[in-house]
Amino acid sequence: MMKLTQHDTNEVPRPRFGTAHVWVESPLQLLSAVETHAAGLLGTDIRIIPRHGMPLEATTEAMLRHAPAGVQFEPAARKPPQPKSAAERYVTGDAYSGKIQRALLAGVRAKEIVIIDDGMATLALIKQLISADPTPLVRARTKNSAARTAMGLAAWHRLRQLAREDRLLIVSALYVDLESRQRMADLGIKFAQHKFEWLATQPVAEKFTEPTLLIGSAMVADNLIHEQPYLQWIEEIAAEGPVAYFPHRRETPELLAKISTIDQVVLKEHTIPIEMRLRVLRPGQEIRALPSTVIPSLRLLLGPDSRFLYPQVVPDGWWTASTPIELREHLSSSLKV
Repeated sequence: MMKLTQHDTNEVPRPRFGTAHVWVESPLQLLSAVETHAAGLLGTDIRIIPRHGMPLEATTEAMLRHAPAGVQFEPAARKPPQPKSAAERYVTGDAYSGKIQRALLAGVRAKEIVIIDDGMATLALIKQLISADPTPLVRARTKNSAARTAMGLAAWHRLRQLAREDRLLIVSALYVDLESRQRMADLGIKFAQHKFEWLATQPVAEKFTEPTLLIGSAMVADNLIHEQPYLQWIEEIAAEGPVAYFPHRRETPELLAKISTIDQVVLKEHTIPIEMRLRVLRPGQEIRALPSTVIPSLRLLLGPDSRFLYPQVVPDGWWTASTPIELREHLSSSLKV
């Protein structure tokens, strides 16, 4: 069962009734929505609305076959949904989204705002929300205008207000230290931690034969690391034997074209979340990856086989000059056991 914590001795109340409106912008957020609903935290029914233009079709199709009762998939939309009743829940995986922040600042009619897992970004959000100093909720890897920064700061104050009203719940599979949890509790932020309990009960979607499973990174596309050392790293891994390469959804076609020419590398189509694809290993298989959300997630799912997961520390020379030290440290924190 999902581990639910509010204070050291109190559990997050499980809503028995009601509808939740869920806005998802990535495959992981979609998986997180189903996990949170399966744990009984979102009420009787949830309406999942994907953001228009996001590659979620494969994940949605996989979920349709095995989703728990009460899950309803809506057509993709360009704007987040608006609950029709103050008794309903408003669920999002991305508190940094401008669309979400505008909705929150306009006043969402919902009894509870639920922020579901978006990986490392969720940990960054928690760190900012528990900060004693008001902190704009903006993405660290992007350049933000004064107006965007101002809206991010207003969103910080709004979420803190929702916490004081006992209306903010954050759900994540990632580890949050006890000091941070206590600070969250002091502020009124409810927190629930899951370990992919629902996914663990589902049949394995795919099996791969390559001995090395390499998880692609968006850090080149995001201009956080240089392209050449990344390609060289892949070449060195492939020199040891066949490699199945799982592209990140933000990797560019140009970079993937270069990767596809590396001997013994087999590009796999981007479909469903890595957590759904690589949670079972064949004997002799190993997983390689740069710092990312999938490392702590797969450690949970693989159990004893997580010893065959080999994360790569990013050498100093790989980082671009524009990547802040704080962002480097945040990304690298995913490597901690």
